Amino acid sequence: MPATIQYSATVVLRGKRLFAIALLGALMASIFSPVANAVSPVSDEPIVDSQEAVLGETEQWSIHGQATYIAQQKNNFNSPYYGENSLLNKSEGSGGKSYSLSATAFVGTRLWEGAEVYWNGEMFEGTPFGGQLTGLGGFQNGELQKGAYAPPIYYTARAFLRQTFGLGGGKEHIESEANQLSGNLDKNRIVVSYGKFATLDFFDDNTYSHDGRTQFQNFAIFSMGAYGYAADTKGYTYGGVVEWYQDNYILKFARLAMPTVPNTAQLDYSLSKDYSNQVELTRSHELWGQPGAVRGLFYQQRAFMGNYQNAINLAQQTNSPPPNIVNVRQAATNSWGYGLNLEQAITEDIGVFGRWSWNPGTTETQTLDISKSLSGGLSIKGSSWSRPDDTVGLGFAVNGISASQITYLQQGGMTAFIGDGKLSYKTEQILETYYSAKVYKDLYLSADYQRIANPAYNSARGPVNFFGIRAHIEM
Repeated sequence: MPATIQYSATVVLRGKRLFAIALLGALMASIFSPVANAVSPVSDEPIVDSQEAVLGETEQWSIHGQATYIAQQKNNFNSPYYGENSLLNKSEGSGGKSYSLSATAFVGTRLWEGAEVYWNGEMFEGTPFGGQLTGLGGFQNGELQKGAYAPPIYYTARAFLRQTFGLGGGKEHIESEANQLSGNLDKNRIVVSYGKFATLDFFDDNTYSHDGRTQFQNFAIFSMGAYGYAADTKGYTYGGVVEWYQDNYILKFARLAMPTVPNTAQLDYSLSKDYSNQVELTRSHELWGQPGAVRGLFYQQRAFMGNYQNAINLAQQTNSPPPNIVNVRQAATNSWGYGLNLEQAITEDIGVFGRWSWNPGTTETQTLDISKSLSGGLSIKGSSWSRPDDTVGLGFAVNGISASQITYLQQGGMTAFIGDGKLSYKTEQILETYYSAKVYKDLYLSADYQRIANPAYNSARGPVNFFGIRAHIEM
């Protein structure tokens, strides 16, 4: 985990200045957007009945960008005791504020027929409550998976190649967006992507809850909480993904790199020792004349990980409590899990979503300390109050962990993310609501509230209330 960083007023002011710079850059980019979105040259020959002209233009290269600033505060809450990895009160020395600031440049170009290459440079600055991301099963700000840094750091977030093979079925137009060049593709196609990216760029998609920068911010609501997806400490991985689009179905396969040591930055780039395999099937449909989709996902992990029961047994055999998962890590340890993901439009402005995910919970996690999770919610556009670009969301999540992890924590064990020294187990219960308002062109401001009962599955502590604001701009 990242080293503890003391939160200060100086850091907040620095973050605000950087965000102002990012906003200025966005406005400049919007002025020069015709240059940044070049399309294929137009032939001097007249075009008659051109299907491409009807469908839309084809970009040869594009530049997009985003900047997101999130600031949060929490209340003082019931905390009769706390441990090394607890979420702390102000009086316990953690302070009551947290923030994150990210800015990303998305650059893409075409290489040859069906081939595209993308590069994303990213800046990140921020600090979790208490300086480290601990004390919850479902964390309140998905951006903070990138760590705790002040001053900001700069790095390559994504660098990957995409090759598309057409299979017929008619044409459809793909709009220009971050890491997607506009163009006309076969509806039935195979797409192969290879390089560095985020697992959630491809898997566990959902129209109403998938992006913590624009929608719900809690990890367990914008993604399947028990989905142990491959990621380094900044949330990115390396590997290959194959997508097969056929009529109303999308089938995806992937092998992705896991860290060589849990929750660290070093990935196994060989894809042969520490890796994750996954497959996801999506079926789109219409109900009551409105679009919807059902997704089913299965994943399997093989990595250097520890087993909770083994840690408990070793502590008993050596008479050396508390148990420590680090002491029983072994190569080629296996885990697996699955998830279901639903979305359905009720009207053009109202949509609902739901997720269920599960894993055995016998080994330490590479993402969140969650082995079963049920989440869902509602998203409403503001057309009925003459604000069609505004969105209000209401979501929930109920998270749990396995019996062996409960025993491990009750005996004083610590994981990478949770550990209060002891545990009075109860499911972690999360409620989140937000209002996102479009204030100028592509600039959105959001107010967010989250209530988390039984933080880190401990009924003796909490509930915790989080109040947040978010500024997000795209270009």
